[in-house]
Amino acid sequence: MSGAEILVQVLADEGVGTVFGYSGGAILPTYDAVFRYNAEHGEGGDEPMPLVVPANEQGAGFMAAGYARAKGRVGVVIVTSGPGATNCVTPVRDCMADSVPIVVICGQVPTGSIGTDAFQEAPVTAIMGAVAKHVLLVTDPEQLESTVRTAFEIARTGRPGPVVLDVPKDVQNWEGAFRGEGRLAIPGYRHRLDIIDSQALGEDRCQEFFSMLAKSERPLIYAGGGVINGNASEAMRALSEAFGVPVVTTLMGLGCMDTMSPLAMHMLGMHGTAYANYAVDDCDLLIAMGARFDDRVAGVPARFASKARRVLHFDIDPSEINKVKKTDWHYVGRLREALESLVAYGSRTGFSGNFAEWHTEIAELKSTYALNYDRESPLVQPHYVLETMNRLTRGEAIVSTGVGQHQMWAAQYCDFRDPRLWLTSGSMGTMGFGLPAAIGAQFACPDKLVIDVDGDGSMRMNLGELETVTTYDLPIKVMVLNNYGDGMVMQWQRLFFKGRLAGSDKSLRKKDFVKTAEADGFPYAKRLDRKEDVPRVLEEFLGFDGPAFLEVIIDPAAGVYPMVGPGLSYQDMITGDFIPNRYDAKEPEDPDASEMF
Repeated sequence: MSGAEILVQVLADEGVGTVFGYSGGAILPTYDAVFRYNAEHGEGGDEPMPLVVPANEQGAGFMAAGYARAKGRVGVVIVTSGPGATNCVTPVRDCMADSVPIVVICGQVPTGSIGTDAFQEAPVTAIMGAVAKHVLLVTDPEQLESTVRTAFEIARTGRPGPVVLDVPKDVQNWEGAFRGEGRLAIPGYRHRLDIIDSQALGEDRCQEFFSMLAKSERPLIYAGGGVINGNASEAMRALSEAFGVPVVTTLMGLGCMDTMSPLAMHMLGMHGTAYANYAVDDCDLLIAMGARFDDRVAGVPARFASKARRVLHFDIDPSEINKVKKTDWHYVGRLREALESLVAYGSRTGFSGNFAEWHTEIAELKSTYALNYDRESPLVQPHYVLETMNRLTRGEAIVSTGVGQHQMWAAQYCDFRDPRLWLTSGSMGTMGFGLPAAIGAQFACPDKLVIDVDGDGSMRMNLGELETVTTYDLPIKVMVLNNYGDGMVMQWQRLFFKGRLAGSDKSLRKKDFVKTAEADGFPYAKRLDRKEDVPRVLEEFLGFDGPAFLEVIIDPAAGVYPMVGPGLSYQDMITGDFIPNRYDAKEPEDPDASEMF
C-alpha cells in the first residue's frame, strides 16, 4: 500500500466516521486515498468516511472539535502544508485548552525539501509544539503506520488533547507493507498512564472520604469539564443523588449534572448564577471533580470557598493538584471508577448524611437569587429569547456558541439534561467557534437538534461556513443575537474604562445577515425584531425541516449579570438591577494593569 493508503486504513481501523479538511498540493495523495477508500467500501451511495470540506481550515478544526465534544470520540482534520497547517493553530490551541481530543494530519513538503523554504512550507513541529498535546513528524515511512496509531492513542488517553501529525508528500507516496498493528515506543508517556490506571480508591481511602463528608453540614460538588471528558457524569450524578450533595458546574462542565435536578445549582464563576456562587461561599466541604480552579471561577483563590473546612480534589492530571488552591485530600486517577467505588462503599456501609437544612438553604438561594432581567422593556431582551428557546427544547438540544455575551446568556438560560449537549470555547474564548462546531456536532449526532447561538461579531469570524451547512443540507438552526458590536467588550468598557468604546462599537452595520444566509442557500432566513413575535417565530424557526437562520435584533444595552470583576471574589459580585445582591456589592473600581480581561 502507499503511505496515503496506509494512513487512511489506520483511520478506518480507529473507527473514524467523518473527516474534516481542505485540500492542497502536499496532501493530495491522502485526499485521493480517502476518495478511493470511500468508492471501494461504500454501499448504496453512502460513504464510510465522508470528507467534509469547510470554507477555511480553521473551520475544519472547530468542526472536528464539535464532533469530538458531541460524540466523545477523536475528531480528525486533514489539511495541506503551509497555510493549511497554520490556519489550524487556533483550533489546536483551543482543543488543548479545553482538553478535547482531535488528530490534525498536515501535508508537508517532501522530506528532502524541509528547511529550504519550499513552496507552502511551514515549520509545523515548531509552531504546533507550543500549542498541541504532542506533534509527530514522519520522516521514516516505515514508521508511518505506527505513528498514526500512536497519535490517536495520545489524543484520547489521560487528559485528552490535540495531536498534530506532519506527513511529507514523499512519505504519502511511498509504498510498503501494511502490518495492521504496531505503535511507537513512548515509554515515558505510557508509564505515566500506567500509574494513573493502577490507581484505585480502596476501602481506606473511601473511608477517609466519607469520614470528611460525615463531618460536613454543607457539602458541595464543584464539577468541571473533566467529569464529561472522563465519561463520569453518570457516576457523579449517582454520588450526588445517593448522598444528597448539591452540584455547581463550570462553563465546561454544564450537562454533567442534569441542570433541572433539585440538587443542581447550575454554573458558578465570573458569569455564573448568583445562587451557585453564594452556595460556594456557604459550603463547608468543597469537592472538586475534573475542575482546575481557573481564574474565571476562583479569581481570588484565598477567598474562594473560604468557609470550607476541607477541599477535596479529583483529577486525572497530577499537575492540577495544589496548582491554584491547596487541597486537604486528593485523588489522581480515572474519575468514573473512583466515583463508582465511592457510591458502592457508601451504599454498602449505609452512609446517610444529615443535609436537610443545607437542601432547604440551597432551594432558598435558587429562589431568592434567580436569574432575571428587564421583563418590561419594549426591546427584545436576549434573556427572553433564550428562555423561550429553552422552553421549546426542554434541555435536550445540542447548543453551540461563539464567544461573548450571547455565550454567557446561553450558558445561564439553557438547560442541559445530559453531557455533551453544550459546546463552547471555554479557556481560549475563541470567537467564530459556534457555527463550525455545530456542523461537527450535527455530523456526530445526525438525529439531534443542533442550535448555534451566535453573536454578530462571532458570526463574522467564520461566516463562510454558512455555505457548508447548506452544501451538506444539515438541519442546523443558526441564531444570531445582533447588538451591532462586540457586546461583552462593550460591557467591560462601560464598567472599567469609563464608557470609552474603543474598537468594539465598530459600526460594521452594512452586513445584512438574512441576505447572506439566503445567498448561501438557507431555505429559512428571517429577522426577528419585535418582542411580541418571539414565541411564534422561535417555534417556527426551531421546527423548520432543514437549515434555518434567524437574526434577532436585541437590546444593544443588555448586559450579562451576575458578573464578578477581574481579580475579585464572589463577595464583590455585581448582580445588576434585576437580581438581588446578598452583599450589596457595587460596580467595581477601575482595574489596575495587572488584572485580566
